[in-house]
Amino acid sequence: MKFISRSIIILCTLSTLYIKTSAEDGHQLWLNKRPAIDVNIICAKKSAVLDIAIKELTDGWQGPSGKRFTLHISPEKSIKGDGFILDDAGIRANTEFGILYGTYEVLRRQKTGKTAGNLASNPSYMHRILNHWDNLDGSVERGYAGSSIFWRNEKNSLTVTEKDKILWREYARANASIGINGTVLNNVNASPLILTSVYLKKVKDIAGVLRPYGVKVYLSVNFSSPVKTGGLKTSDPLDPEVKKWWATKLKEIYSLVPDFGGFLVKANSEGQPGPQDFGRTHADGANMIADALKPYKGIVMWRAFVYSPSDKDRVMQAYSEFLPLDGQFRENVIIQIKNGPLDFQPREPFSPLFGALKKTAVMPELQITQEYLGRDIQLVYLSPMWEEFLKSDTYQEGSGSTIARRTAGNLYPQQFTAIAGVANIGLDSNWCGHDFAQANWYAFGRMAWNNEMGSGDIAEEWLKQTFVQNEPDFIKPVKAMMMASREAAVNYMMPLGLHHIFVENHHYGPAPWFANKNLRQDWTSVYYHQADTNGIGFNRTNTGSNAISQYREPLASRFNHPETCPEIYLLWFHHLPWDYKMKNGRILWDEMCYKYASGVNEVRKFQKIWDQVQPYVDHQRFYAVQRKLQRQCRDAQIWKDACLLYFQQFSKRPVPFDIERPVHDLEYLKNTPPSAIYN
Repeated sequence: MKFISRSIIILCTLSTLYIKTSAEDGHQLWLNKRPAIDVNIICAKKSAVLDIAIKELTDGWQGPSGKRFTLHISPEKSIKGDGFILDDAGIRANTEFGILYGTYEVLRRQKTGKTAGNLASNPSYMHRILNHWDNLDGSVERGYAGSSIFWRNEKNSLTVTEKDKILWREYARANASIGINGTVLNNVNASPLILTSVYLKKVKDIAGVLRPYGVKVYLSVNFSSPVKTGGLKTSDPLDPEVKKWWATKLKEIYSLVPDFGGFLVKANSEGQPGPQDFGRTHADGANMIADALKPYKGIVMWRAFVYSPSDKDRVMQAYSEFLPLDGQFRENVIIQIKNGPLDFQPREPFSPLFGALKKTAVMPELQITQEYLGRDIQLVYLSPMWEEFLKSDTYQEGSGSTIARRTAGNLYPQQFTAIAGVANIGLDSNWCGHDFAQANWYAFGRMAWNNEMGSGDIAEEWLKQTFVQNEPDFIKPVKAMMMASREAAVNYMMPLGLHHIFVENHHYGPAPWFANKNLRQDWTSVYYHQADTNGIGFNRTNTGSNAISQYREPLASRFNHPETCPEIYLLWFHHLPWDYKMKNGRILWDEMCYKYASGVNEVRKFQKIWDQVQPYVDHQRFYAVQRKLQRQCRDAQIWKDACLLYFQQFSKRPVPFDIERPVHDLEYLKNTPPSAIYN
């Protein structure tokens, strides 16, 4: 009997350990549940939204035991939209969603050890939206965390299961907890099928699950839908039958989804159809759809990511197309502009469109999924990049005209304000592929709510909720690792303003040698770095493409001269000789070498930091992150070796003696398929 009893005890112990380990797969995100303390929630009103708020407080309260806490909806002039006021007695808001957001703020403050105090919190943007690049077959363009959570490629793929609803509810809860209130369900390279009745019925089901958490659904649409699914002969935005088709389609959508948010449109870009196919402008196309949406208070997010085959510098094309249309768009059209003028590079100057349009609503488009920043493999905390962008001064109305102020409607009036992030979410158990990639989802939501929030504060919040609350020996070093990670990635990939020197289509590893006479120049690497024996960099000054002219003064003059151009953008704007003298006294070639080396060395430090905090992390997530860091370190070395060995052919200078020698052979890196190198 003793033997049996001991066996039972051992089995129970092992079972407990297994449950603990298996439960820490990251699926709970930053909403890890902790034992709740008793609380007395008072709320005079009833609704599905308020029921969620009450349940969240009851299940997660970490404050004083037996506390009487009131949820009160009443008009307050100091509260804007779904903002809220917190004090020791409870939450006050103008809307029930304000109560819900306030609820999550209370729980966040309790979990992170912040004092309750008094707090008035209003969102920076009305619409805080995730863009899912999910295809209707379940694949995700630039998605690295598994298949779509909304769509799948199988028999009965449009059937909604209970498992689907549970997952969507978890997704909605995570978004609500950080203030995200909208989601675009499908890829910007949109299939026309999304507007057919069978797919709209599933959109209705998704919307029904997300609605109580305040998350509206939006759809990306194909501009040629009237032809491809509607049977019309044209999609000309000025054609009366086309206008009628869109109005009829929206009547159908709103009958299914009364709170439908609107459309996201990618038009006349990368082969997508658009109004220019009919000799019309972007304003003609956007306004036609906006007019159909106006009776329902819906919005059109019209992407400014446009470029066509041209000898003109690609980074200048969006500005050239949209500036002449300023003031011609309807009030419910928002021009969605990528943070930089090229394409989500590890570092770009801000798009000059943010400092150009005055009479048109604009919104930032950020990329949470790490297409050019290591996918789900590399630990790169993106909040410092977004903070750098939002704090950039456009000088549109003099000094202090930051992008944060411009896009939040503080410089010019906008009926609607918005911000979008390209989602990094998939069916992986931890949602994002890399446990630390969750921090980028979290950071986007927090910065969308408050676009002046600091990246360090966000990182600390996320760590305390996701891992441990009161362990400075964990929080301090891991936060420092996160804060250093973006700069490290820039250094080992493309320092000093280098850009877009990736493997063709792969967008993961380096290929500074990539050139193809059968492709457009601006789809090659050599087009962007323009390295030769005379130097390196893209001349965008007034003696080159003159892209600097699209920026306001004093930026244009500052960027135009290498002596005043910020060195982080030096090779973005200038083609400079290899022996150009940097501010620290080094020549350009040596500085490049040291930048690449510092990036690799920083990632090696990440490995040491993570190993040191093992006692504070559950087994499953510790080893998952450790393996990712090992891979990141190896791939950073490949970046360093590939770029320095390739560019050395032109610089004809030695790598400084105190920098580690390359460990790879250039010909091997050039001639081996990427799949063999990076897998």
